Amino acid sequence: MNPNYTLRSADFSDQETRGLLALHLAGMHENTPAGHIFALNLAALTSSDIEVWTVHHHGHIAGIGALKRVSAQNGELKSMRTHPDFLRQGIASTLLNHLIHRARSLGLKKLSLESGQNSSFEPALKLYKARGFQLGGPFADYQASEFNQFLHLSL
Repeated sequence: MNPNYTLRSADFSDQETRGLLALHLAGMHENTPAGHIFALNLAALTSSDIEVWTVHHHGHIAGIGALKRVSAQNGELKSMRTHPDFLRQGIASTLLNHLIHRARSLGLKKLSLESGQNSSFEPALKLYKARGFQLGGPFADYQASEFNQFLHLSL
């Protein structure tokens, strides 16, 4: 990890954290048809089965990502977002590596995610695939549609 970055558990009382979550939700609504948005809001992210992590650079939030326990052996990546001021600086990779490490340390055997299919999701999909995630079928309560896709990583 870049020594100028700090990684910590999310502080939902922090206005920058709340702002990045709001930006994430707005982006999902902008790029995904109604009824196909599965991004979690602030209240949902505080659930006991979800860990939320943030990356900071000199006191400013640079990115956020969450790990949800779906079952005893399976986890899901949620709410991955890099702040626009920090794009292409390794923030998403830092978060993804941390969340994969956390999933392994929790004894999870598989990590999955649901994502959109339009071009706005391409940078994230490229990162996930570079880390070994592979396309697969729906998981948990998700239903396949023409607007989404599912990726999985064996841990």
